[in-house]
Amino acid sequence: MNSVQGLLAASVISIQNSCFIYPACQNCFSRLILDSRRFHCLKCGCTGEAKNASYRYRLSLKIADTNDLFDITVFGSCLDPFFGVTAENLQRYIEDFNQLSEEANTESSTRALVHAVETCFIGKRFIFGV
Repeated sequence: MNSVQGLLAASVISIQNSCFIYPACQNCFSRLILDSRRFHCLKCGCTGEAKNASYRYRLSLKIADTNDLFDITVFGSCLDPFFGVTAENLQRYIEDFNQLSEEANTESSTRALVHAVETCFIGKRFIFGV
């Protein structure tokens, strides 16, 4: 599953969604179902307290090489250097920021994060392992 079949040098054209972090099962990396107190993995059945949920990066991109357009998704810790922190720490920073700013609407922090990610990636060329 993690083996690279080839390398692709391509430029990022756009970010496909604004959800860069997701609560992930530590066993199978699937998205967890969270409620206010518990988490549950639909794939492997893992459960636990919501406060102990792990987070993982998921960045969906539209990229282009010299001939074609591709939709790709980049997962996991390979994105740590671009964000400067692990997904788990970034999630904590976002939660702390929203709590300190006492905003009922978290739209401003989401907008700021999306803008930062767009600035970091759009128009830049990367080598992707596919």
